[in-house]
Amino acid sequence: MPTLPLISSLREYRAEWLRYDLTSGLAIAAVGLPSAIAYPALAGLPPEVGIYASIMSVLGYALLGSSRQLIVGPDAGTVTVLAAVLVSFGLTSTAENVMASAAVAAIVGLLCFLASFLRLGFIANLLSRPILTGFMTGISLSILVGQIGRLTGVKIESDGLFGPLVEIVSKSDLIHWPSLGLGIGLFVLLRLLTAWRPSIPGPLVAVALAIALSYAFDFKALGIRVVGDVPSQLPWPTIPIPHGVAIDDLLLGAVAVLIMSFGAGIVTARSFGAKNRYPVDANRELLGFGAANLASGLCGGFAVTASDSRTAINDLMGGKTQLAAVFSAAALALTVLFLTDALAILPTPALGAVLASAAIGLIDLRTLRELWHISRIEFAFALISIAGALGLGVLRGVIVAVVATLLYLVMQGMRPRDALLGRLPGRDGFYKLHRHAQAKPVPGLVIYLLQGSLLFFNADHVKSRIEDIFSKLGPNTKGFIFDAGASAQIDSTAAVMLDEIRAMAEERGMKFAMVELHSEPLDVLERSGVLARIGSAMIFDDMEEAVVALSANTDLPAFQGTGVQPG
Repeated sequence: MPTLPLISSLREYRAEWLRYDLTSGLAIAAVGLPSAIAYPALAGLPPEVGIYASIMSVLGYALLGSSRQLIVGPDAGTVTVLAAVLVSFGLTSTAENVMASAAVAAIVGLLCFLASFLRLGFIANLLSRPILTGFMTGISLSILVGQIGRLTGVKIESDGLFGPLVEIVSKSDLIHWPSLGLGIGLFVLLRLLTAWRPSIPGPLVAVALAIALSYAFDFKALGIRVVGDVPSQLPWPTIPIPHGVAIDDLLLGAVAVLIMSFGAGIVTARSFGAKNRYPVDANRELLGFGAANLASGLCGGFAVTASDSRTAINDLMGGKTQLAAVFSAAALALTVLFLTDALAILPTPALGAVLASAAIGLIDLRTLRELWHISRIEFAFALISIAGALGLGVLRGVIVAVVATLLYLVMQGMRPRDALLGRLPGRDGFYKLHRHAQAKPVPGLVIYLLQGSLLFFNADHVKSRIEDIFSKLGPNTKGFIFDAGASAQIDSTAAVMLDEIRAMAEERGMKFAMVELHSEPLDVLERSGVLARIGSAMIFDDMEEAVVALSANTDLPAFQGTGVQPG
């Protein structure tokens, strides 16, 4: 039976690591506490839900997670998707939403376990870098607009990007200016600390300052909203069973949260893995994320993912093992037990400032600029993701982001690149005619290279490319060689197309051969009967053998075509 990752790391533990893990754990708790309090507000949940999630999720990940460095916790993007899921449930009370959010987290955890068992770690790739960047930018703008009510003290009822802006203008006479002044002041402080002193935990400074000012000036008496009572007790594990929500709705909501949380989380895991030169296995990370979410859900929390800020502070402080996460959980637990009176007077505008600053940090303008310069089509898909998150809502935006990714993949595969091959004087091997000016076609033969899989959605395009080549052939061309070395997949539609190309070649008196077929495409061609019609003698493992066989005992003139332009 395999040893749990945490137990394995403790067996190799060194005494000198303890101070690094302890100081890292305290720093993680300090950085994580403000977001633990603030992020639940995005989903209309009380602050203790975020604290419970921050405590229990790190313990779950520490037990099964494969990374010694990664720290999980609440994340703005994941919580925003959760908020949309809760709205779709149509529940009316906070208690019902708390139970539903815990149930979603637990189901996400179970789905992660199932996905790991089925080796479905590839789902992490459903949100590509352009899509994820655009989607997170859209979410960030939604979060920013969502803080208008907390910063101004005005109840905002509109949704979307522009509705709340129009509404706050129409209700400008209701703005509570002390709340707005406090929120803007703390927001400016957070941005200045981020720009000038990134090593200082800005959210902790802002929250501590806001609590101190609230205590000194009695903000509640001044009309500034405060967090209110926070339970000074730790949660007891229970199975969350929400009432009034159909199981299929819970499952669909959990899948939406899973795609977002794991998609964003694995990006963080891989980023820090690359930085510290260790591999990240998506299927193993699914176990860690599953344990984190299940532990959070069973103990009254919500769905979590890898936390950029907490992992970064762990990396900065030199944390050695997941014991640092355990220490951070212990520090947060002590906060719940002994510091809830201080949290109760935390002004709501401070939470708005923390969330707004976090949202600004999620807008990756540099990556968007890079996409503009590198690939306009990828930049366009980033814009589609932004529009999806803003125009259709976060929940539908997840679907738009995934569909856009799949559409992008299909578009990339619909027009695979191709080339004609020939020889370079004095050199062995075969070279692309359009790339090497001195390369010459093999006399009497056409060697066609397809650089990609041959499937139903690109079969017609490839056929038209080959037909164009045929239209330019001289009368003395005696053979057509299809180089399938770069075609990892060939489906039944493509098999039919290849049979049509074979027939066209034979009508012109040409031999048709295929080279370097992979095992799976070879099986497809054999089961479809196309292999028998091509003939086993015309299937080669090596290009040189194919050229020799088709040229044997024949004085062939050089191919007269000008060559196909790269596809």
